[in-house]
Amino acid sequence: MNYETVLTTCTYCGCGCGLLLEVLDGEVVGTLPQKDHVINEGGACIKGWNAHEFIYHEGRLKHPLIRKDNSFKEASWEEALEVVVTCLKKIKEENGPDSIAGLTSARCTNEENYVFQKWMRAVIGTNNVDHCARL
Repeated sequence: MNYETVLTTCTYCGCGCGLLLEVLDGEVVGTLPQKDHVINEGGACIKGWNAHEFIYHEGRLKHPLIRKDNSFKEASWEEALEVVVTCLKKIKEENGPDSIAGLTSARCTNEENYVFQKWMRAVIGTNNVDHCARL
């Protein structure tokens, strides 16, 4: 039996709490708050305590999906991103940049959300950016 703890950052909001994932024989089995972390100071919210549960959930998407023939099919990342690029370019050309909006997730870090809003403003050319910041 091989047990270890792996230091990580919680994925549930942008606070950046420190967590220790409990790993048993290569599988994540639990979560502990990092005792000396400057943000959570050894505590964790209910979401943080259960942060490991989605890792092996049967409903979790593991590959990009694109719509083909009115159903979703697995695709490579390159193929999926090409579809996104093509669609965004077409929408921007036909209707202008303000016809596009972006919504980010509270599961992203503050840094990831910042990069996304910069991308929307600099590349797409719109200020239509929002964020679900509820904890």
